[in-house]
Amino acid sequence: MKALRTGMFVRKPSWLRRGVPAAPAHDRLRSFLDDGRLHTVCREARCPNCEECFARGTATFMILGNTCTRRCRFCAVHQGEPSPPDPDEPRRVAEAAVQMSLDYVVVTSVTRDDLADGGAGAFAETIRALRARRPGIRIEVLIPDFRGDETALRTVIDARPDVLNHNLETVLRLYPEVRPEAVYARSLELLSRVGRRAPDVAVKSGLMLGLGERPDELEAALKDLLAAGCGILTLGQYLQPRKDCLPVARFVPPAEFDAWRKAALGMGFRRVAAGPLVRSSYHAEELDAQRSESWTVT
Repeated sequence: MKALRTGMFVRKPSWLRRGVPAAPAHDRLRSFLDDGRLHTVCREARCPNCEECFARGTATFMILGNTCTRRCRFCAVHQGEPSPPDPDEPRRVAEAAVQMSLDYVVVTSVTRDDLADGGAGAFAETIRALRARRPGIRIEVLIPDFRGDETALRTVIDARPDVLNHNLETVLRLYPEVRPEAVYARSLELLSRVGRRAPDVAVKSGLMLGLGERPDELEAALKDLLAAGCGILTLGQYLQPRKDCLPVARFVPPAEFDAWRKAALGMGFRRVAAGPLVRSSYHAEELDAQRSESWTVT
């Protein structure tokens, strides 16, 4: 379905319209996070699942502040000059995981090209703090590309996350428009390095559909991810979060997502989540727990 433009935004089809959950649980979690001075990608990136996840008592922690040094054209996170890292942040994230009784946690960050290690040390410290405060918790990290710095990546891997996620985001042809400061081959190489250094760490990646990619280009990207050792895949609909972000080129119907899910499994991915509202960390615990299954969110 092609997008129907309404000014700078587009009218969403019926399968992307959803009700808002009851507010009390959502408001309690929002207040808890505010009191703990914690950021979430749910709020900063204007995720369409934020209300649902907050109502369920889950959130994806975003460390290293809420200001990104890059200017990806699909993202709503504030861009500019960030503040210095907060050395107490890993402890606060771990304490929040304890207070929220989390058995599975997802930690991501803004891209911090201003830091010598790209923020890798903060990821490692957060992983260690989580392990110390909540033994047995499973940890997924969604990391930036660290500008290809192998030492930075090694810092994160050696802290032993259970799942390492780095999103490819889109197909090769669209990188200059969608991710002008990123490099397609660099992201694939990052994923390959994880498997070579830590074969017990699950490798995960995701793409957005609806940015103008062709089916053959998407298939090629999936093959590239497989060749890089990626075993867990998420596919979701791109939604324009701000007026100055890229417009939606096409709304992909649920049946097409399901077809891509089946195709990805047939290609060799071990776990696949696909659907218009799927995001990298949406129901990540359930996808991890299935271990060899897949599901579609409509």
